Amino acid sequence: MPVRKIPKNFRNVTGIAASSKAVGPAEFESTLERDFLALLDFSPDVARYEVQPVRIEWSDGTKKGARRYTPDVLVEFVPELQRRPWLCEVKYRADLAKDWATLHPNFRRGVRYAKQHGWRFRLITEVEVRTQRLTNIRFLAPFGRRNIPQEDIETVLAAIAAERRSTPAAVLQALSSSVWRQAEYVPALWHLVARHQIGIDLEAEITMQSPIWSIS
Repeated sequence: MPVRKIPKNFRNVTGIAASSKAVGPAEFESTLERDFLALLDFSPDVARYEVQPVRIEWSDGTKKGARRYTPDVLVEFVPELQRRPWLCEVKYRADLAKDWATLHPNFRRGVRYAKQHGWRFRLITEVEVRTQRLTNIRFLAPFGRRNIPQEDIETVLAAIAAERRSTPAAVLQALSSSVWRQAEYVPALWHLVARHQIGIDLEAEITMQSPIWSIS
C-alpha cells in the first residue's frame, strides 16, 4: 500500500488509474504519472507495481530534523526476465531543471536505497513516457478490456496463424470479402493485439498495413 495518501491537487491532475497490476490503489499526481502507469499496466514484462511504496528518511546534519523522500513507483518484472526491480521517480524535465538543487539530495538517497535492496533507481521523464508506444497503448487498451465473442477470437487467431506474418488489412480480407463482416472482426483483432496474443511493433504508428504476427 502507498506509504502516504496522495492529496487532491488543483494545479495538477490527480486520481486513481484503473489497473490490473497495481499493489494497492494506482494513484497518480500528474498526467505524466498517469501515462507512465498506463505503460506499466500494458507491458507484458511488468508483473506488478506499487505507487509510493517506501518513505526514505535520513538526517542531513542540520537542526531541521529528519529529511523524507517518497519515490513514485516500484516496478517488479516477470521472473523469467531476471531484471532488477525499478524504484522510479516520475518528473517533467522542466521541473527537474527548476528544482534540481532541492531534488538532487533526494535522488542520491533513492539511488543508495535502491542499491541496498537490489533494485535500480530510475528517473522517468516525458521523453521516456510520451512516445509512440503510449499513443498506441491508448488506442489498444480499450479493445483489450472489451468482451469479445469467443467465436470471433478463434476465427481471427486461426487466420493469423495460417499466415504467421500479415497485416490487419490482409487478415480481414482473408476472413471475408464483405466490408461489413470485416468491420465486425476489427474489435477481435485489436483485442488480441492488446492481450499480446498477436504481435505488433508498438514503437511504430499502428495502421491497417502494420506488420502483425502470431505469438502463440
